[in-house]
Amino acid sequence: MRTLFNGFIAPCDYLVALTLIFFTHPAAAEPDRELVYKLKASVVKVHVMTQTGGHGVGTGVVVAKDMIATNCHVLANSNGISVSKFGESISPVGLVADWAHDTCILKFQYLELAPVKLASAASLHYGDEVFSIGFPGGPPKPQTIAGKVRALYPFDGGTIVRSDAAFIMGSSGSPTFNQAGELVSLSTFKSPGKHAYFYSIPVEWVQALMLEDKTSTPVPDATPFWDLPLVERPFWMQVVQPYQTSDWPELEAIARGWLNQQPKSAEAYFYLASALHGQGQLAAAQQAYQQCVTLQPAHIDAWTGLAILAQQNKQPTLLANAEDHIRQLDTQAYADLQQRLQQAP
Repeated sequence: MRTLFNGFIAPCDYLVALTLIFFTHPAAAEPDRELVYKLKASVVKVHVMTQTGGHGVGTGVVVAKDMIATNCHVLANSNGISVSKFGESISPVGLVADWAHDTCILKFQYLELAPVKLASAASLHYGDEVFSIGFPGGPPKPQTIAGKVRALYPFDGGTIVRSDAAFIMGSSGSPTFNQAGELVSLSTFKSPGKHAYFYSIPVEWVQALMLEDKTSTPVPDATPFWDLPLVERPFWMQVVQPYQTSDWPELEAIARGWLNQQPKSAEAYFYLASALHGQGQLAAAQQAYQQCVTLQPAHIDAWTGLAILAQQNKQPTLLANAEDHIRQLDTQAYADLQQRLQQAP
């Protein structure tokens, strides 16, 4: 897992309620224990020896016979690679890498670990419950973290998943599963601070790499997309810093550029709405929020924005409609909204 961007800076006055509401989400239900126990048998700790003689740790998951998937940045420029499971250490016999997508597969001989079932990141929906299994902080046994899908970003033939299943160092390459225990993505990078965004790369990229025979080395031949200069990163990465620091004019400019390229992006409309809302342009913000929920009816953050706007603008019908949608999507989110509406200026 890698950390990007600057930290969160809290905005002032009523915008505190506007911004913080999008960073607080209800917790997901814990996944089935028996299912988790079974999946943990296919999750390994990845060890690397750095060029300075240090020791790095990540996570990998068995995706096919003799194949373990992880993030390439875990392995980059290492002098030695191994995985450990059940007290044994095993070294790979080959590496296949897609450095630009930060997707790597370690190949083994006689790896006696069962592969997990593969699904598709594109099969996920907003609000779906997911969970990851990995080694955050490098514990001896894998840990499980549950969360919900907060956003989905089509990108380079796959779908980047943003969830609130938090992770820290050591979690890079952690498998993220749907509630059926099928692999949908790999935990990869996050934004910093208390209200971080957590991103995982799609299993579709892993599946494409499984078909490659070209052998790679731990020396990167490309920069991962999330580590490019800011202006070269995807729009959904560019919006994070101005959104978290309440730089509404900058956020508006990025969101409009995003819409110019992807005029049917619900996420682009959400950030445009947030930027307009933050600048007090309530009528235009309302239109953008409504465009967002038209394209993505399960976008809780957009419905929440509409609810806050409706209260500010004294629109009881709009407020009731937004509250009703949130209640149907998530009862805990609805309860949280009621509390925040009462506290808002």
